[in-house]
Amino acid sequence: MIVQGDVFFVRIQNIPGESKKVTRDERGFIIAEGEATGHAHVIHDDIELYEKDSVLFIKTEKTVEVRHEEHHPVTLDPGIWKVGIVREYDPFLEEIRMVKD
Repeated sequence: MIVQGDVFFVRIQNIPGESKKVTRDERGFIIAEGEATGHAHVIHDDIELYEKDSVLFIKTEKTVEVRHEEHHPVTLDPGIWKVGIVREYDPFLEEIRMVKD
């Protein structure tokens, strides 16, 4: 597992069936966008990005870098990666929520 702030990447074997291809926008491939700061986890390199049930999957033929304005870059080796967002439990509200970056 590779972690960058509130986002983590886990190597998997296959992209789930019925995943939809996500296109690059003017900033690159947006992996996660910060709710509080507006900063984003972005890959500028050529990859294939897929989404299924609000979960992203990265397929890359070469080593790529994930960049974020407030974190050091992380490197993903060639392969398929599932993207996850760290969650936290609030015992006072008794709820699980995504960590806000």
